[in-house]
Amino acid sequence: MHTKQRPVIEDVLASRYPSTPMVVIWSPEQKVIDERRLWVRVLKSQKRLGLPFATEDIAAYERVLSTVNLASIREREIRLRQDVKARIEEFNALASLYARRKLQLIHEAFTSRDLTDNIEQAQVRASLLLLRDRTVAVLARLGMRSQEFQLLAMTGRSHNMPGQVTTLGKRFATFAEELLIALDRLEHLIARYPLRGIKGAMGTQQDMLDLLGSAENVAALEADIREHLGFPAALQSTGQVYPRSLDLEVASVLAQLAAAPANFALMVRLMAGHQLLHEGFGSDQTGSTAMPHKLNARTCERIRALKVILNGYLAMAAEISGEQWLEGDVSCSAVRRIVLPGVCMALDGIFQAFLTVLDEMEVFPGMITAELNRFLPFLSSTRLLMAGLKAGMGREQAHAIIKRHAVGVLRRGQLSGFIDALAADPDYPLGSDQIQALVETPVHGLAHEHVDRVSARIADITDRYPDAAAYVPEEIL
Repeated sequence: MHTKQRPVIEDVLASRYPSTPMVVIWSPEQKVIDERRLWVRVLKSQKRLGLPFATEDIAAYERVLSTVNLASIREREIRLRQDVKARIEEFNALASLYARRKLQLIHEAFTSRDLTDNIEQAQVRASLLLLRDRTVAVLARLGMRSQEFQLLAMTGRSHNMPGQVTTLGKRFATFAEELLIALDRLEHLIARYPLRGIKGAMGTQQDMLDLLGSAENVAALEADIREHLGFPAALQSTGQVYPRSLDLEVASVLAQLAAAPANFALMVRLMAGHQLLHEGFGSDQTGSTAMPHKLNARTCERIRALKVILNGYLAMAAEISGEQWLEGDVSCSAVRRIVLPGVCMALDGIFQAFLTVLDEMEVFPGMITAELNRFLPFLSSTRLLMAGLKAGMGREQAHAIIKRHAVGVLRRGQLSGFIDALAADPDYPLGSDQIQALVETPVHGLAHEHVDRVSARIADITDRYPDAAAYVPEEIL
């Protein structure tokens, strides 16, 4: 059958954002090869369990494992309107050509989901392992940055308003701890993520039982396939398809992993707007075609965009969860074709961008200190509040007095007058020298200890995965 040549539209997500290994996992060619390897493994297992397959016939299939012609498979699918049947025909035809006789051995006692669900789960698991390694690399960089700036005092903000003194190192440690929580959830998912297994048309394994003759043989085949695909366990009772709530869990975990990078990216964008740092800027890089001075945080903006995309995939996964008709249907098929690779590639793209920023970003300590000094009297307002309490004041009274003078100098536009105004208030018990001593030196509580605690946890992880910790991201567009 000849069909009109279709124009090829670039997959923007796959071509621009994730790393090469992630794209390989989800490439159409690799999926065909993975399916064929599964078929061959089943043939070998069935032969060991008593089916009369010739060794040379199995070898014929093995010889053409990597001969992939997507256009030919597509033509078969147009005719058959069934994608798995098209790939069965193609593999049989290639093996028959090599063997010089007709072979139709694969897919015996299988249903389509015995092939596709298991391979898609294998792709998911491979992606989860890769993303675990990416997470470790990010944590390693965050740990180094948090130590580098452990004592760099800066203006801490809540509601984006100056609040108290913190350190830049603590900010890095805070993002790292958020990522540590998500990593723990990811590792638990990897450890228990179950394979669907070879369950047949209704999940009863009836066809394989008829073919192999005993429950023991069926169990042996499934164990062999589980080992081949690298899974720690298989589902014990499922229908034709595995529960799509598993896809939702995968998307949910990956969305949680993206939260720390997204929060970090927002920090960079906000701080860059005050010239406190920038995300890194190449010598030939252009920030704005119109305004030459601008150093736009475009990579951090990319992280935000990819987080939005990832959240969209999460919503799609939620839609197909709990919508499974009895033993199964394929209304989820088109959604899963987009969601499963998409959610993995989106997060990998986030990590590629995040690692690039962590490696290339530049901090401006002088600008950070200048901002801190500007707001320092107000950043110490809670110290003045605590001092008032220790001197016998009621909390609400002390709070009201300090607030009145702080707001007053802001309205007058004379920030330096705050200390004098407070010291002159007869209802506040501290004198000018005492107030000055509390506000003139920035203190940041136990922020430095928080950095050390998080850094120790990161060190435990990087010691477990040293190769992953040393990963260098690919060049981003």
